[in-house]
Amino acid sequence: MAGVKPDEVARSPTHRAWLFFTLWRAKLHLMKRFWEAALAVPRLEGGYGVVLDGRPLRLPGGSILATSSRALAEAIADEWQQAGGAKGGEMNPEDVALTRLLGSAQERIAPNPHPMVVGIVRFGETDLLCYRAEDHRLAARQAEAWQPLLDWAALALDAPLRVTQGLMPVAQAPESLAALQAAVARHDAAGLAALGVAVPALGSLVLSLALSLGRLDAEEAHRLAVIDEVFQEEFWGSDPETEARRQGRLADVKLAQRFMALVSG
Repeated sequence: MAGVKPDEVARSPTHRAWLFFTLWRAKLHLMKRFWEAALAVPRLEGGYGVVLDGRPLRLPGGSILATSSRALAEAIADEWQQAGGAKGGEMNPEDVALTRLLGSAQERIAPNPHPMVVGIVRFGETDLLCYRAEDHRLAARQAEAWQPLLDWAALALDAPLRVTQGLMPVAQAPESLAALQAAVARHDAAGLAALGVAVPALGSLVLSLALSLGRLDAEEAHRLAVIDEVFQEEFWGSDPETEARRQGRLADVKLAQRFMALVSG
């Protein structure tokens, strides 16, 4: 993000939620499957949970996993049923990605969503879509692809954003940032957790809100986010490492979209 220092990002609530998500991933690398069956079940307190051989699935902080969405509970049960293959098998953290997202929402965000809202909105201060290349060919491609989304943000979110050429930060109007904050704050903890994955992967709050609100799907949002990379590869070619990183970001955006759909399903 142009204009945001690395140490400021490291202190942000968005980064801390991402760190929780990542540390749980590392923990699961050490875990072997100890259960035979995973099932989604109604909870006496309301909503749904998941049981492993009849025992409630607990999150790293000790709380019992819970959701109001039956569809999400069933999807989480399914990923635990598949994880490790069979009892004694090695866990892959990607096997339970939905669980990690719900865990972040439930234990890190829900107790106090406001810091996460503020952390996410900071990406809007230096949104990818507001920075056009100095190369006129790439700038024209960016304008054609990105301006409709900026127009959408201005009309649908009441958040017109200023555009500049090059990487020097351009200050956005406080009223526009306030409108973006209001749009983010309308998300519940689960929606904020999904945005916390999508926004860093896309480098754009506008693209992420368009994803959340159904204006874009994951494939299109990602395509718009990598226009610069694809342009450079037309001249210099691609390499496996760059492509692997890009596919990893696409996987994150798809995960965020799927999680949001399940939460509302």
